[in-house]
Amino acid sequence: MTLKRTLTIRPDPGVAVPETAMVMAAGLGKRMRPLTATRPKPLVEVAGRALLDHALDRLRAAGVKRAVVNVHYLADALEAHLKSHARGIDIVISDERKQLMETGGGLVQARALLGDKPFISVNSDNLWIDGPMDSIKLLSARWDDSAMDALLLMVPLARAHCHAGQGDFHLDADGRITGRRKPGRLAPFVWTGVQILSPRLIADWPEGAFSTNIFWDRAIAGGRAFGLVHQGLWFDVGTPGAIAVAEHMMADG
Repeated sequence: MTLKRTLTIRPDPGVAVPETAMVMAAGLGKRMRPLTATRPKPLVEVAGRALLDHALDRLRAAGVKRAVVNVHYLADALEAHLKSHARGIDIVISDERKQLMETGGGLVQARALLGDKPFISVNSDNLWIDGPMDSIKLLSARWDDSAMDALLLMVPLARAHCHAGQGDFHLDADGRITGRRKPGRLAPFVWTGVQILSPRLIADWPEGAFSTNIFWDRAIAGGRAFGLVHQGLWFDVGTPGAIAVAEHMMADG
């Protein structure tokens, strides 16, 4: 089966989903102030549930069994919340209290906890609503370990609700990421914060905190980074004002 055909088939409802996920929850949430003065951003509520719980709900529904959650800002509050709310999914803490490692460094610090198989990675401050099919199962159905090191769930820039950016990536007809947005120009697709990564991509990293961009750039250069277009709703819940927009659109269905 060719890669192009693999990227266009409908998923088998019984598709094998990675058992482990990395949940990025260690950020400072500065853009969400003043709401984050007393709570970490993943515990800010949208439609009556914490952002973190929305992410865990999606992982659990897709069949993910285990979530590695990194913590830094107000880490005790996050851990207490997880102990009382994270049912049906095993939680493992990657502790970044001493130093915030950013996304790439967070993956490195959690590397031993993630195992040796492809895993899901989600940002806890992005909120997505599935379209006709479960988005994580769609990603899992598209994953081709022989051809991919990274598979990112994308949303068209025009449907990136509450997002103030100008896009992130360009894709070709097969879904391969062909490049990043160039300064002063738009890119047609925005990363949703959801992806599947191969552990082999987490290698030869710099010391200290750094962005996942280093790993992505490596995968793009090798032709092993792909994107899948999200069919449902997606919200960049980065500021207090975005909460009301997200809640209104969710209430409208």
